[in-house]
Amino acid sequence: MRVLLSGNEAIAYGAHAAGVAVATGYPGTPSTEILENLAKYKDVDASWAPNEKVALEVAIGSSIAGARSLVAMKHVGLNVAADPLFTVAYTGVNAGLVIVSADDPGMHSSQNEQDNRYYAKAAKVPMLEPSDSQEAASLVEDAFIISETFDIPVLLRTTTRVNHSKSLVEVDLEQTKREPGYKKNAEKYVMIPANARVRRRLLEDRLKALEEFSEGFSGNKIEWGSREVGFITSGISYQYVKELFPEASILKLAMTYPLPRMLITGYVNQIEKVIVVEELEPYLEEQIKSWGLSVSGKESIPSIGELNPDIIADALIPREEAIENSKQSALPGRPPMLCAGCPHRGVFYELRRLKMVVTGDIGCYTLGVLPPLGSMDTCICMGASIGNAMGVQKATGTKDIVAVIGDSTFVHSGITPLIDIVYNGGITTVIILDNRTTAMTGRQDHPGTGRTLKGIDSHMLDFEKLVKAIGINSVRTVDPYDLKAVRKAIKEETAKDEPSVIIFRRACLLVEKPKGQPYTVNEKCDGCKVCLRLGCPAISWVNGRAEIDISQCAGCEICAKLCKRDAITVIK
Repeated sequence: MRVLLSGNEAIAYGAHAAGVAVATGYPGTPSTEILENLAKYKDVDASWAPNEKVALEVAIGSSIAGARSLVAMKHVGLNVAADPLFTVAYTGVNAGLVIVSADDPGMHSSQNEQDNRYYAKAAKVPMLEPSDSQEAASLVEDAFIISETFDIPVLLRTTTRVNHSKSLVEVDLEQTKREPGYKKNAEKYVMIPANARVRRRLLEDRLKALEEFSEGFSGNKIEWGSREVGFITSGISYQYVKELFPEASILKLAMTYPLPRMLITGYVNQIEKVIVVEELEPYLEEQIKSWGLSVSGKESIPSIGELNPDIIADALIPREEAIENSKQSALPGRPPMLCAGCPHRGVFYELRRLKMVVTGDIGCYTLGVLPPLGSMDTCICMGASIGNAMGVQKATGTKDIVAVIGDSTFVHSGITPLIDIVYNGGITTVIILDNRTTAMTGRQDHPGTGRTLKGIDSHMLDFEKLVKAIGINSVRTVDPYDLKAVRKAIKEETAKDEPSVIIFRRACLLVEKPKGQPYTVNEKCDGCKVCLRLGCPAISWVNGRAEIDISQCAGCEICAKLCKRDAITVIK
């Protein structure tokens, strides 16, 4: 039987069919739904970890103990998990260990578009790349087999278009059963230098064996067509090439590290002109050229952003034909913005009024940088806001600076930089925007919500007690819908000669809607436009006065509190 599945759903299905017993990860677009779908299987221990490093360490432990294990994360998450990744390549595994890295070409929801194929080469671990949902499901099982056969973790690299696109998948796979079994082996799993030097040499032996395996791996295959022009490609780019050049020869690579050198060389030598089509960096092209083979690619195909058939056609097909084939999207653009009624809006409004320097972080609240709020000065990576604030304070000596970080991001990587502030005598004020969820990736739970991925009640991390235990003496919790209290808290805490934490706590309105009724604008509106400075999508400017779309208004009251003319009133 075949059913329509997204790439993420297919990975979860394939992992379950392969007998995965433990699955961990940290939510991040485009990978989030992998763990959410694995959590639906009762025989899979699926859980969110505080961050990707912890997630991989849990998966390594369960693999060593004999349970097939999978860890999922977005591409930048692999930076956080890189420390254990490079060493587990040395130790190897007991049961299979698969690491899903979901890359985001085009940065649909990311701060960069790094090409994680280079991680496979740097860490010396095999990498598989599916091009559709069926292959995503089947390659997961292949990955577990490769992992156990060659005693090594396997990277399964996807991209946004594979993760989120749906295609048919065979769902009649027989589930693999594997009994956990742990055997003490300190020489293999304890990487003191003496053991690591031995495992380093063994890693090269395993890579040599993997190179030979790659030559005959069924996922690396040639589809013969015209010998005048041929393509080498992988991942979603294979689908684009098939669509544009159905008569051409194609070498499709599902295993992109280590590469099958003999297979590629034999293919190139039988084609007059070979073009490498790949998203982002010239990872394949550079390696193939280093072998002295004549191929082309990035001199015409962009290395920045996500590819699609139109972009490839523009690069490779004569201009007139490309124009005829291209179809421009007629959909209007929609700028990103904080939701109507978002509890973060009032905080950013007051930060702008107070002219604070604001170091920001990763989350939907990063949208506070956009006008009219314009209340963010930096955003680098997960957890960077607090260290950035400490650095600005060191350089300028000023107190008019705050770090802004969400509750999930604070748990992910905000605790250690807060320790640094206390330890090194910083006087920075840290604002935790606690909306009781990981909002940006679809409202996932985390240790601060007190509920697990499986929906089971758990211990709720107490932020107030945590920051006090770190050494923050000045801690206050404020309702962000109370603008006077927001302004008072920021002014008072930033005036102190000690580090402080303000927790602005209100549930994301997609989790818990405000109980208030929607508001409307009455005849008292004199067109002062103060309410427009909130940037609320429910408020617009029509015929010289403000207007509220009651279908969007969440009843948060913030605009009404700002209006000095009493022109915004609740609908009764």
